[in-house]
Amino acid sequence: QVQLVESGGGLVQAGGSLRLSCAASGSIFSINHMAWYRQAPGMQRELVAGSTTGGSTNYADSVKGRFTISSDNAKNTVYLQMNSLRPEDTAVYYCNALIRHSGSSPTFSWWGQGTQVTVSP
Repeated sequence: QVQLVESGGGLVQAGGSLRLSCAASGSIFSINHMAWYRQAPGMQRELVAGSTTGGSTNYADSVKGRFTISSDNAKNTVYLQMNSLRPEDTAVYYCNALIRHSGSSPTFSWWGQGTQVTVSP
């Protein structure tokens, strides 16, 4: 079993910043990929940013230049620094991790419980 615990969400004014954290724990042999997704009311969940353990990153076009994903592999933790926040960034943000539970297992996808980010005009 794996737990992904997110923190750092909240209410901020437009132009402000927040930093999200997601720590993975439990039955972890290795983590191949960690990412942040978000889901606004009535919308589909979308990828915000992703990071491989090798250091490769990718971002949604809407957040490029404003958001930065980083990770601490030793702590199995991924961060999302969000700057210049806009009202349209308002959503529940979810952490996702692709995890192997042993050296011979396939990867499994795990999700956090979500953290609310609200950006006021």
